[in-house]
Amino acid sequence: MTKENLEIYEKLNKMHYGAHCELDFGTPFQLLVAVVLSAQCTDKRVNAVTEKLFKIASTPEDFVAMPIEELERHIFSCGFYHNKAKHIKELSEDVVRLGGVPETREGLMQLAGVGRKTANVVYAEAFHGNAIAVDTHVFRVANRIGLVDAKTPEQTEEQLMVGFDPEMWRQLHHLLIFHGRYTCHSQKPNCAVCEVKDVCKYYKNREK
Repeated sequence: MTKENLEIYEKLNKMHYGAHCELDFGTPFQLLVAVVLSAQCTDKRVNAVTEKLFKIASTPEDFVAMPIEELERHIFSCGFYHNKAKHIKELSEDVVRLGGVPETREGLMQLAGVGRKTANVVYAEAFHGNAIAVDTHVFRVANRIGLVDAKTPEQTEEQLMVGFDPEMWRQLHHLLIFHGRYTCHSQKPNCAVCEVKDVCKYYKNREK
């Protein structure tokens, strides 16, 4: 890990100390459901939905038993509810068949509808594994700052894994998300309050 990357990490940690997963969940399975619902939806909206949903259904067995039309009604406000309901039903069946939520990234990716990003989130948050989940915030911020020079989320993940020590990956993911949500916005990044602007590729180019 370079001295500059360590400096950026420390400055981001100063800005967003305590950055964490903002999805509410009680079990690894509930986190899995929440992450599926969070695709192209805010964590705030997902939490509002799961607060009610998990009182009705909280286990994979509950979701297997629930008619898909009922599930769709509960998750309608999260958007793309047809596909999300289908994925939740199918992954619930997989979890029941396996006897529990897999505790490895590879195992999680065998579940229906679970891609690498979702698997990384659950692996890191529920099982404290070393992983970097790349969502739109992580992709944008990492490239803007200059931590990576990547064209895809997969390339972004690979380059961040090379650029930072494994034990930092999980928190780096949260720091980049918080930075993207609360400072480095997509349209109007708030560079005035940014602690990393002195080493940020985007800011340096903007000042030219």
